[in-house]
Parts: sequence; structure tokens; C-alpha cells
Amino acid sequence: MSHSISLIADLRLRRALFAPFFFALSLSPIALAAQSAGSLGIFEGQSDVGSVVPPGTLACAPASAACTLTAAGINLWSTMDGFHFAWKKLSGDFSLSADIDFPDKSGDHSPHRKAVLMVRQSLDADSAYVDVAQHGSGMTALQYRRAKGANTQDIELNIDPPQRVRLEKRADVFTMLVSNHGEPLHQVGASISLHLNAPLYVGIGLSSHNPALTEKATFSNIEIKPLAPPATPAQLVLYSTVQAIGVEDNFRRAIVINSQAAHAQAPNWSRDGKTIVFNQDGHMYSAPATGGTPQLIDTGSATNCSGSHGFSPDGKWLAITCVNPGHPEHRVSIIPATGGEPRILTEQTGWFHSWSPDGKTIFFTRGGPQRGSGNIYSISVDGGPETALTTGAGLSDDPDFSPDGKWVYFNTDRWGGMQIGRMHPDGSQVEQVTFDQFRNWTPHPSPDGKMIVFISYAPDVTTHAANKDISLRILSTTDNSIRTLVNLVGGDGSMNVANWSPDSKSLAFVSYQMLPAGDTGSTQ
Repeated sequence: MSHSISLIADLRLRRALFAPFFFALSLSPIALAAQSAGSLGIFEGQSDVGSVVPPGTLACAPASAACTLTAAGINLWSTMDGFHFAWKKLSGDFSLSADIDFPDKSGDHSPHRKAVLMVRQSLDADSAYVDVAQHGSGMTALQYRRAKGANTQDIELNIDPPQRVRLEKRADVFTMLVSNHGEPLHQVGASISLHLNAPLYVGIGLSSHNPALTEKATFSNIEIKPLAPPATPAQLVLYSTVQAIGVEDNFRRAIVINSQAAHAQAPNWSRDGKTIVFNQDGHMYSAPATGGTPQLIDTGSATNCSGSHGFSPDGKWLAITCVNPGHPEHRVSIIPATGGEPRILTEQTGWFHSWSPDGKTIFFTRGGPQRGSGNIYSISVDGGPETALTTGAGLSDDPDFSPDGKWVYFNTDRWGGMQIGRMHPDGSQVEQVTFDQFRNWTPHPSPDGKMIVFISYAPDVTTHAANKDISLRILSTTDNSIRTLVNLVGGDGSMNVANWSPDSKSLAFVSYQMLPAGDTGSTQ
């Protein structure tokens, strides 16, 4: 269920951004950028991380913030790395910036060769890390390994290679910024929350993605500088990023669909898999599933649309939850999938959540977290009487059908803390599905019926709050095992409605960042 709540008001977990920073160096940014100590330039050391044969090299121009790396190495991916790394140890909040280029552009080169700006926990080959990676193919991505020995994940940008890139660390938040054509560096939707213990290895790296081949990368205008916290909270701007991420454990690549200084919510896929629909600042939009410029969807006289919407099974209709003339409260309506004048479905306040697999029934909720209680209802797509499927003073919310139509999954606090349950479509045979210490919300079964994704909050978060540290977790319907897909800052709005791709291989979601106003920009 989507409700109008202020993301800016809830910054408790982002307070670390305002904590006094400490920086391990006594040098000013200008002195740091200009310092030269032989071939190491501004760096303290260089290391081959993992297997790199022959050994990698670093050459920095005297009295210049420019360095060249040469290296072989198998990759920067999966659970083990092989690359050459020039580094210095830092603590506190800082940024690392550079212009990156592969000078050897002719001949046979791997499109996966990677030149990176990196923050790394250790020099072990399987260390946790975050980097901004420029690939030989031109792709730019924020890569990260959350824990020692874990699989690498990334957030990829569908843009031309940027002229300049930056990696910022503010408390536990790492953000990539780019400048494509000399404009000021700006945030583009690639940001993750990850805790690393100071001091950290900070620097530049190169992997050829071919153990038998040595590659070369140049880093110019290298700059490392400490970051002061914003002077006041008023200088922070809400930033929303719509992403799509692969769900396979060894292929957790994420693509930025759209990222703007705005309040976006609740992406879901069209039935043909070509577009993703989401709402932003009260309007409905569609964007290519591979990333691109969002297009406004015509909702006729309906306004102030929320993050409660979804396509009919045949893809011809779109259920929306908006305000209509003469009706100040949100109601469920239906419009053509391509847009048009709405047909109001519910007689009272209601929030859409799912279509039945046969397309004949819509499930919605009334009430919700902000009202202290809420229940699940069904109604024919043709209108008519509403049927209450749950009752009582507690909260039952976010219903979504299994693809075979036999079960409706939902979250409820009837067993104490919020957990995932399921019931038959007539409201009978309610069963508890999750039993852990987390607060679990918004379950969505995959189209193939093999998985259920849901949001997990920490045990002390008792509402469907926004702007919180959350996890998207996946439950296997085969053995009931649960794994974490991705950790992010989100909650209400991240995936309020069905968000699987039609082939069950990817998920769409929204992450949120509160960033200094000067860091914001947009990528579409």
C-alpha cells in the first residue's frame, strides 16, 4: 500500500551523514593532489591483488596528478579478484575522482577489461570492496562485494563513457558521480549502503580480464579529498532510482532505468517485458526496461496517483489508485494500458494491489499502516459489491496472487510482528509463511511460481516506513529457504506492487538517497 509520507522527515538512519568526519591525512586536497613521491605519485603503495602475471606496474608523472597502470589479471568480479592496485590508507569520509582512459584502442582487447576507482577493505583477493568501474566496452558501473568471499554485484549505467568519474564515501553510503561532457559531477542513481571498517585501501586499479594479456589504463587529474557534512539538513535532496536487478545468485547485475531528484514509487513490468511503469510525484510514467527517457501516461481526469497500480493479465488494462473529480480520497480505477479516462471501481477509499490470474477480480486494501489497521478486499473488474477477505483491528496488507491462482500472499501482524502469510482467494485457510525476527512486507510471487520476493526491515521498525535500511529477500517455494538479494535504502515505495519481469529473471525496485543538493542530477 502506498501512502503520502514524507521521506525527508525520516532521516534517523542517515544521520551519519552529519556526524563530524575525521580524515587520516593532514594534507589539504590541493597538496594531496599535487604531491609526488617517486613513481607512486599520491599513493602509498601498489600491490597485485590475486594472481597477476607478470606483475603489474604503476608509473606516475612527477609533480602531476596523472598515473598509468599496466596489469594482467583474471577479473574484478565473482568471489575472487585479479588486478593491480595503487592505494593509500584513509579513514573518514572522502571522495576519489579521476579521468580514465584506455590508450590502446586498436587490436584485440577484452570488452570486460576494467579500470577502477576503488575503496577496499583489504588486499585479499576476496575482500569486500566498492568501485567505479570503466569497462573496455564503454560501460560504467558501481561494483561491490558486500562481504569477504561474497559474489560481486553491480549497478550498471546505460550511458556513454563519462569524461570524469568520482566515488564518494559518506558514512556507510557509497555513491558514483559522473561528468559526461565537462559539466559538474552529478549523481546518476548508482549508490549503495555498505559498512567497511577503517582504515580503508583507497586508490586506482586495473584488470585485463585475461590472465595472459597485459593491458594499460591512464588516470589523470586524480584527486582525493575529505568530505565535510552538509551544513544543514535543508541542503539534502531526495533522489529516487528505479532499477532492475537479476535474481540469479551469480548474476546480480542491476541496471538504472531512471534516476531523478523526485519521489518515484512502485515499478512493475508490462506483460511483454518491454517497459516498466512507475509513479512519480503523483503522475504515472513508463520507461524502456533497458533504461531510457520516461514517458507520461495519460490518466485522464485522475490526479495524485499513488504507488498502487498494475497491468491486467492480458496486458490491455492498467489498474491505478488516484484521486478523481468529486472524490478527494484515493480510489481504484481502470484505464487502458496505453492511457485514457479512468473508470472508477471502488466506492470508497481503496488501494489496488493485484489482479487475479484470470483477470476477473481485483484485490485491494482499505486502511493501512498510517491508520493503525487495514484489511484486504476483492471486487469484480466490472464493479459491484466488495468482499472483505480479512477482518479485525490488526493490519493485513499487500495481497498478491500466486500464478496458479490458488493462493494470495500478503503481510500481516496477526502473529505478532509483521510476517508474510497466505490464504485462499476466498480468505480461508490462512497460513504463516515467514517466521524470523525481521519485519516482512509486500510479498510478490514470481510468474513461474518458484520464488516470492519481499521486503525485510530490522526488528525495531514497526511500520511500512520509507528511507530505511532494508533488504529484498527471496523465498524458494520448493524448500522454503530464504536468501538476501540486495540491501538498499528504501521501504514504502520500493516495490509496493508486483515487480517481477515476465520471465522471472529480474526484479524492478526503487532505492532512495538523501544527498547534498550539489550532487544531484539525472540520468534517463
